Amino acid sequence: MKKVVLGYSGGLDTSVLIKLIKEKYNAEVIAVVVDVGQKENITAIKEKALAIGAVESIVIDARDEFAEHYILPAIKANAVYEKSYPLATALARPLIAKHLVDIAHQYGAETIAHGCTGKGNDQVRFETAIACLDPQIELLAPVREFGLNRDYELAYAKEHDIPIDHQLNIYSIDENLWGRSIECGPLEDADNEPPESAFAWTNSPLKAPNYNAYLEIEFESGKPCRLNGKSMDLANLITELNRIGGLHGVGRIDHIESRIIGLKSREVYETPAAAILLAAHYDLEKMVLTRDVLSFKPFIENLFSELVYDGRWFSPLFQALNQFVNATQETVSGKVKIKLYKGNVIIIGRDSKNSLYQKEFVTYSSFDQFEFQSARGFIEIWSLPYKVVSSITNKKTCNNTHIPLKKMEKSYVKA
Repeated sequence: MKKVVLGYSGGLDTSVLIKLIKEKYNAEVIAVVVDVGQKENITAIKEKALAIGAVESIVIDARDEFAEHYILPAIKANAVYEKSYPLATALARPLIAKHLVDIAHQYGAETIAHGCTGKGNDQVRFETAIACLDPQIELLAPVREFGLNRDYELAYAKEHDIPIDHQLNIYSIDENLWGRSIECGPLEDADNEPPESAFAWTNSPLKAPNYNAYLEIEFESGKPCRLNGKSMDLANLITELNRIGGLHGVGRIDHIESRIIGLKSREVYETPAAAILLAAHYDLEKMVLTRDVLSFKPFIENLFSELVYDGRWFSPLFQALNQFVNATQETVSGKVKIKLYKGNVIIIGRDSKNSLYQKEFVTYSSFDQFEFQSARGFIEIWSLPYKVVSSITNKKTCNNTHIPLKKMEKSYVKA
């Protein structure tokens, strides 16, 4: 019998698919749960897949892999889609796709199925990633192919004795180490404030503690490695910052997002750790990277973020951009001090052995070592092109000066 590897979440869609795939495609289903830090009972999800009829139910603990090989590159790239979204769900999809392909190869399955709808981003991300990794694998998208909706799935589940959560959430939720995304229900009215019922990780800033939380985050070559002096692996560091940041109301995002397929959607996210780490990392970069790198890197970061969002993690262009980002991180080592207060992330200090900030040159005290007279010659050369343009445009005198054109030209030739 044909084998189909199903990316399984334990939710209504993929639970129905275990039965439906066997019925419609005469195939055995191998359910695969990839743990990327979702706060769910993974063991119960595994057992549920077997109870429904999966011939195998496989759980892969990918939390450390997700943090080290997917979240970390995003931190180094200051990756945020449309200036708002830290790409939590988008970053997990290529990792899940990779494990689905690996399981398909291991079990000799020629088909991979997912439970994505026909108007979301994840169908594009999964199928593009799988195509990059193994273009010979067949893809099934039954929810899209058969136009399944919640009413049909509930009726199908009841008919086939598929266990479902009797308190189905009015929201569509996806979560992992890097963030929690919330859609549907009252959020579909873009003019309404998100109700508190939508949030699970973060306090309302209004109800956050009336005191500051002080943090010190240390980076080594762009990687967060210590929190308040304690060495931590990245997955645990992110988990702890989600806890602390959530307590203080940090990381709530509400914005209108441009989906891959052209639709606009209202998206609400909770990303406490991302809000803290991205702010700290960028602040440290400003201390250790040169002006021209800081000016150019955002162009790469924007394209990096779009490629992640669009599901092109395994594309040649993304891999090339990632190498550039890594090259910029060699000197991004140091400590950043942060204060959290009622939803705000406030940088209050930073220090690095690679700092390009030299106090003796910027101080206004008697210890100042800057050569003030050098500024005059610098300004003359710096402003010279504008004097030339102004002299030609105005046909009289140089803009903002009283130097006749002939004198300026003589000075130019002499220089």
